[in-house]
Amino acid sequence: MYKLILLVLVGITELSYGQYVSSVTIPDASTSVIKDSTDASYNIAESITSEDLYKHLSIIASDEYEGRETGTKGNEMAATYIANHFKTLGLPPIGAKGNYYQEVAFNRTQWKENSVAINNKDYRHLWDYLSFASMTEDMTFFPEEVLFLGYGIDDPKYSDYKGKNVEGKVIMINNGEPYNQDSISYVTGAKTPSAWSENPNRKLELANAKGAKLVLIIENDIKKFLGENRKFLMSPGLELGDGQSLNPYASHMYISTTMAKEIIGNNAKKIKKWRKKNTKKGKSKKVKLKPELKITLDRDIDVLSGYNVLGYLEGSDKKEELVVVSAHYDHLGKRGQDIFNGADDNGSGTSTVLELAQAMVKAKAEGNGPRRSILFLLVTGEEKGLLGSEYYSEFPLFPLENTVANVNIDMVGRSDKKYANDPNYIYVIGSDRLSTDLHKINEEQNQKYSQITLDYKYNDAKDPNRYYFRSDHYNFAKKGIPAIFFFSGVHEDYHRTSDTVEKIQFDKMEKVGKHFLHVIWELANREERIVVDGLLKDD
Repeated sequence: MYKLILLVLVGITELSYGQYVSSVTIPDASTSVIKDSTDASYNIAESITSEDLYKHLSIIASDEYEGRETGTKGNEMAATYIANHFKTLGLPPIGAKGNYYQEVAFNRTQWKENSVAINNKDYRHLWDYLSFASMTEDMTFFPEEVLFLGYGIDDPKYSDYKGKNVEGKVIMINNGEPYNQDSISYVTGAKTPSAWSENPNRKLELANAKGAKLVLIIENDIKKFLGENRKFLMSPGLELGDGQSLNPYASHMYISTTMAKEIIGNNAKKIKKWRKKNTKKGKSKKVKLKPELKITLDRDIDVLSGYNVLGYLEGSDKKEELVVVSAHYDHLGKRGQDIFNGADDNGSGTSTVLELAQAMVKAKAEGNGPRRSILFLLVTGEEKGLLGSEYYSEFPLFPLENTVANVNIDMVGRSDKKYANDPNYIYVIGSDRLSTDLHKINEEQNQKYSQITLDYKYNDAKDPNRYYFRSDHYNFAKKGIPAIFFFSGVHEDYHRTSDTVEKIQFDKMEKVGKHFLHVIWELANREERIVVDGLLKDD
């Protein structure tokens, strides 16, 4: 799963606290589950076994695959393993080059030099400040001034930009948004924050549109912020592209309060006066600062290829419609001799999709295949910002208007603390956001076949973890395609070298895998495609 830090890469445009289900569904155990070999869904699901899941995962998450980081040999080995599995199943190669791949071009960006000096004092990258190489342009310059621009917001109810020209300027802004003395936001008119607080990317997109050359964002706890981002900064950044940057954001860096004070210098009284007026009246004005500033940002950009792997099973009478079953197979790779095997994240989801593909192929071979077509989509670049699934959603092999739903599987091989003594559960995210049909199908299939606990805790619009935006289903949902995300929760080995195969609960994987099949089977075989009756809300 992608480690989302302050929505650095995933752009959200609006904030709306919609009411989504966030309760727990405990099935009625007084009714018997279907165990009838003449029932197609039950019969097919029985072919999913913990033994087969172990076979796949013990290879994919082995040291030999070196953590499967996008753009590395280990990642290509995993792609080859998945493609060979699809070939063995007899699925047709539908890639552009007559293979099982959708090639994805990435820019791999890393720093050659990153230095900042203020008033002849040098500051250290990844200590005093940080900047993301993939989200910043090359520059060496000596700005004559820095404009303090409040919160960097331009909203009908509050603006830091009104009457101000920032073209080619360096601006310095605060995180968050303005509140009055009663803690009421000047933007929302309530105590709840707006999208400007929840999503710093919105400020950066605005600054880019206004022509700002560089944005300095004051981070009050830079050490904590650096710690949260360290895993992301341990390796070169990736973005979609073939040498040309697609970055929609202004170049920027997060700076410590110490650096901010040095930039402010003897203008501290002006800033205090600004803050007092801003709190009292919600008014903003620029403050011109005159530090002696030298900034050098110089990057290396390499173009490399990654691969989404495609397993396509053609349906029967409704074959023009498509259900996409996705999981990401990449992980964090290795650092020195330390290997991040990613058994749960997301070897578990990858192995489950391989088993689901095998089960559906078996059904078709027995003359009982799905009515709608199914694309088993194993994507790369998830850990770099959901890049593989974003690429597919922008360049789909099948029309998105014919894509009925996305079922996404990410980290389903362990139990978290809440369910440490009862692994018979799964977290469900997104099921009711775009389609009540999708939500009902998941509930009904669970009661009939699976009877596992369905926990919607992380589906809450106010969930601080924001998991809805952190796995590959989101790139389908933002295109208006109903998506359901299955997830077992995080654990002490999340994004650590200790996420290894021996800790996986294969009996649990088998049970939840069978449940996923029942959901997919219903989506692929029901008479009418599910209805999209929800509105896309970028919470």
